[in-house]
Amino acid sequence: MDYDLILKDIKPSLEEKEEINKVSQILIDFLQKACDDENIDAKVTIVGSVAKNTALKGKSDIDIFIAFPLDTDKKYLKEKGLYLAHKCCDEFDGVASHHFASHPYVTADIDGFEVDMVPCYAINDGSELKSAVDRTILHTRYVKANLTEAQQDEVLLLKRFMAMTGTYGSEFKVGGFAGYLCELLVIHYGTFEDTLKAAIKWEYGESIDLENYGTSRLFKDPLIVIDPTDMNRNVGAALRLDKMAEFIQSARNYLNSDNKHDYFYPLKRNLNKTNILDEFLSRNSELLAISFEIPEIPLDTLHPQLRKTCEALERKLNTEEFNVFKADYWSDEKSTAVILLEMASSYLNNVKINKGPKVFINQACLNFATKYENENCYIQGDYLVHTQKREFAYVGDLIKHILTKEHIGLIKVGKNLKKTLVNTYEFINIEDIDDGEFLEFLDDFLNPGQHLIR
Repeated sequence: MDYDLILKDIKPSLEEKEEINKVSQILIDFLQKACDDENIDAKVTIVGSVAKNTALKGKSDIDIFIAFPLDTDKKYLKEKGLYLAHKCCDEFDGVASHHFASHPYVTADIDGFEVDMVPCYAINDGSELKSAVDRTILHTRYVKANLTEAQQDEVLLLKRFMAMTGTYGSEFKVGGFAGYLCELLVIHYGTFEDTLKAAIKWEYGESIDLENYGTSRLFKDPLIVIDPTDMNRNVGAALRLDKMAEFIQSARNYLNSDNKHDYFYPLKRNLNKTNILDEFLSRNSELLAISFEIPEIPLDTLHPQLRKTCEALERKLNTEEFNVFKADYWSDEKSTAVILLEMASSYLNNVKINKGPKVFINQACLNFATKYENENCYIQGDYLVHTQKREFAYVGDLIKHILTKEHIGLIKVGKNLKKTLVNTYEFINIEDIDDGEFLEFLDDFLNPGQHLIR
């Protein structure tokens, strides 16, 4: 396939590149001069996809690292790093917001670009690592040294393909492929298409070791890509198994498709609320939507806790013999979250079987029968069982029981969500939420495989 037209759409224009290079250099020069003028021993450098020339059009965020010597006190590094970042924001009218990786850093919008200013330690290899962010400068150096100019375009194609099939992005909300991982895949396999051809043959625990460190055995992840700059790190550690599987299937679909062009563009879908609601009705399953307020916490903290809570509630309902067909969560990432449960069975009979010990265990059977005064005790297979009244015959009643201060411990809830979930939850009608992103969520809930094929 001729990818020139695709690249024309996804590759930053010359004007965009010139503008970001100009802004980046101005910021770097300012920060370095501030270091020199104030006798702060640090070297300022640009890292990330912009530095490696692998940024997609419109995604040219500026990542600036302020690298301090290894013997720098950590408290001093934090204080001076944040001081320099705020000084830069004040100079260029950027509103600073704090985030936290291994230590605090600042993000600001400056001249239309999102700029991260991150203090770190200047290391020469992974053995000197003091914090996770320290590797980033090494990553940039490695990719610039090993990725050819032609392969930069191959990385853009791979990133775009993944983005359009829902598998790009290592943040917890996505759980997909990081940009650095994409670059290493292209360095290893050579091209975008060769990466896809290799991927359809991947097995669980697939291993790539570009520098032949021989440390793959240390990891048990679905995809193991040893960091060329740190032999004890798997670059693919954040990749969820389902996202790896989705990438494999989308690669298979693409390679066998006569319509490859569309894989690089957003889905063409008509998000009609009435049609979506009607499709839910046609499935003849009860839909439960639980809305609650979310606390002000970082998104990388929020999403793991929302997923944990959703999965724990699903497990509990299934354990109590209700049948959850599908469960997922959505959040506007500002004030509200919704757990959506599609029930295959939400009503049960009023009695249930309480399974006791095997009949061959004498004392245990005596204790079990005594506990229930031999009432409704009988044999099922080789187990002694007891028929008793079910406490909750409707799933909604069980959920209300669980989501109380006294019983929330029945499920594992994200620690920052427990209070707001118990105090603010309510069952809602999904048609009452007027949010375009929520409508997309509902559409994906109904049609989970639509991103994988065109």
